[in-house]
Amino acid sequence: MSVPGVSRGERDGARGVDVRVVLMTAPDMETAERIVQTLVEEGAAACGTLLPGVLSIYRWMGVVERQEEVQVLLKTGAEQVAGLLARAVELHPYDVPELLVLPVWDGFPPYLSWVRGDG
Repeated sequence: MSVPGVSRGERDGARGVDVRVVLMTAPDMETAERIVQTLVEEGAAACGTLLPGVLSIYRWMGVVERQEEVQVLLKTGAEQVAGLLARAVELHPYDVPELLVLPVWDGFPPYLSWVRGDG
């Protein structure tokens, strides 16, 4: 895949930024807090940020739905992603939860180190 302005080495993690942000939605704050608390306690995520009051409009089973949800931003190391996804699916009440993994291209080095659990 070609990303404008990004070299192949950068796409492949040559910059050493092995941190990921995982997007997840939850039906309410209580559910989001329970899932994030568990993921952080178990070491699957370094941090979870909960953003209440988002409105999601989506097609499900042929019907356009509209639902208030909590957007969750999970920060984790690349090596923890598979475990985080598996555990989040176990904990989540949705049949098909939103779990999207985004690469981190750069950031404040001490923060990235903390997310990875380096120090």
